[in-house]
Amino acid sequence: MIVARNLRQRYPRPGSDEPLVVLDGVDLEIAQGEILSVLGPSGSGKTTLLGLLAGLDLPTEGTVELAGRSLAVLDEDGRAALRAASVGFVFQSFQLVPTLTALENVLVPLELLGRPATAADREARARELLGRVGLTERVGHYPAQLSGGEQQRVGIARAFANEPRVLFADEPTGNLDGATGQGIIELLLELNREKGTTLVIVTHDLELARRAGRILHLSRGRVERMESPG
Repeated sequence: MIVARNLRQRYPRPGSDEPLVVLDGVDLEIAQGEILSVLGPSGSGKTTLLGLLAGLDLPTEGTVELAGRSLAVLDEDGRAALRAASVGFVFQSFQLVPTLTALENVLVPLELLGRPATAADREARARELLGRVGLTERVGHYPAQLSGGEQQRVGIARAFANEPRVLFADEPTGNLDGATGQGIIELLLELNREKGTTLVIVTHDLELARRAGRILHLSRGRVERMESPG
């Protein structure tokens, strides 16, 4: 599903001739249906790696193939179209549109894709997804009227709206208490089992990390080690 070769990401450093090296030669392969957790201290390059794998940014050096497509040969519109068709995102800060209800937030990617073909079918799918994450009674509520865990569940429903082949999650339990975070973990794993969606999860949550098939440990922009928790 994802193949990364020799990924390097550098940024200019103000007042210095030496660039800031965020990633330094990362090689990675992620299979269809796999769950990969990415662990590492702050500043180790975890979120940068996620953005490169998802095609949100292009590396200074190296290549990424996502769902069989080389991101280097696609322009920004092409990468956006690939993400819309194949990728979902779950964010630590939820990133819901505050002026839209839960239902309307989930409808956004369906409207952008124009599928299902009719407005009635798109609304039915959005309601189905919200029901799947236990929010049938909250479809008309705005984000400010929802708890953190409920907002994250809306985010997960939205992420699965386009039936993505791969889902990227950046600290999905980071702003949640232990019990709520555990519920989000179980929901992500259940959706992975049901849909076969590849999960790539950046986390500091060791319990979540150990539920993955593999754990990638990053340190100073390099792969420190890869382990299989089981």
